[in-house]
Amino acid sequence: MHLGLVGLGKMGGNMRTRMRDAGLTVVGFDHNRDLADVGSLSELVDALPESPRVVWVMVPAGDATRSTIRELAELLGDGDLVVDGGNSKWTDDALNAEMLAERGIGFVDCGVSGGVWGLKNGYALMVGGSTDDVAKVQPALDALRPEDGGFVHAGTKPGAGHFAKMVHNGIEYAVMQAYAEGWELLEAADLVDDVPAVFDSWRTGTVIRSWLLDLLVAALDDDPHLSELRGYADDSGEGRWTVQAAIDHAVPMNVIAASLFARFTSRQDDSPAMKAIAAMRNQFGGHAVHTPPPPGGDAD
Repeated sequence: MHLGLVGLGKMGGNMRTRMRDAGLTVVGFDHNRDLADVGSLSELVDALPESPRVVWVMVPAGDATRSTIRELAELLGDGDLVVDGGNSKWTDDALNAEMLAERGIGFVDCGVSGGVWGLKNGYALMVGGSTDDVAKVQPALDALRPEDGGFVHAGTKPGAGHFAKMVHNGIEYAVMQAYAEGWELLEAADLVDDVPAVFDSWRTGTVIRSWLLDLLVAALDDDPHLSELRGYADDSGEGRWTVQAAIDHAVPMNVIAASLFARFTSRQDDSPAMKAIAAMRNQFGGHAVHTPPPPGGDAD
């Protein structure tokens, strides 16, 4: 299979490598010329064989994704396909699908989870779009997913994949918050001698074992009291969208909402629990962390 990939950052670059390792021919474009195989979107499309041409977009959600898809709409043609693999809001997908359909171009939305570890472990993929359109990109999906599981065609309506990924990320907020609050309590109680060892012991045999727990243990191995981190954790949007969708559908979402608001609290106070949240986000996604200010300086 030949495929064009737009966006070669932390996720996109590793995805290109994983697909190439599986035998796919991937032509990549990025505004960073050191990463790109071609110099423009036009050159990328020209480098693909005749229809159906498939272009996978992995750029930041919002204006960057919308403008990229609009430009591709002018370059692709009948029978071709655009895949949005970023963290776009599901409501954008219906608009993009409709705009592309007017030109005979298919559209698939794909929620991608796996962070910087996806190159080695594979990516969990949640896909929305018609069965025919998903089939056009299936070889790439098979190359990216783990050997067992990790893939779902969530629905045929545009946005089904990104909606599923949004809920996934909302749950992620809540699980991380629970681990973080537990860590803060163990640290505060002045009773447990080795808090990192307690978390490490939970990784085997307990009902709360998970990959996020593994990542928190890895962070604690590097910095047992997380003293090198500031208690500030960003939110990337999906938590807010999940809570808003819960409001729209009258679904009680107490835990996820509370975990989102806890991150807002970290904007005002240096929260010990948010150090653990920041550490986990950095471990799985390479997300930036904030550090305390040096003497006489500003926080980073």
